[in-house]
Amino acid sequence: MDTTQLQGLIGMLAVLGLLALVVLPAIIGVAHDRRVDRQLREAEERTAALDGAGPERYARGTAAHAHRVARAA
Repeated sequence: MDTTQLQGLIGMLAVLGLLALVVLPAIIGVAHDRRVDRQLREAEERTAALDGAGPERYARGTAAHAHRVARAA
């Protein structure tokens, strides 16, 4: 391996290392979000089972205090 090939290899490894540093937080965030979603879904199912109601009772936007969009005058 001569100097040019070694420099190319070092450059490629540096770029791959930086790519890993940029992508790793996103992958960790996706895994965390999936875990939180699973925990929320399990808690909702447990609550529905205790209340005797199906999960549709807790569907988003069906409550009387559903989120309202503010509009400028």
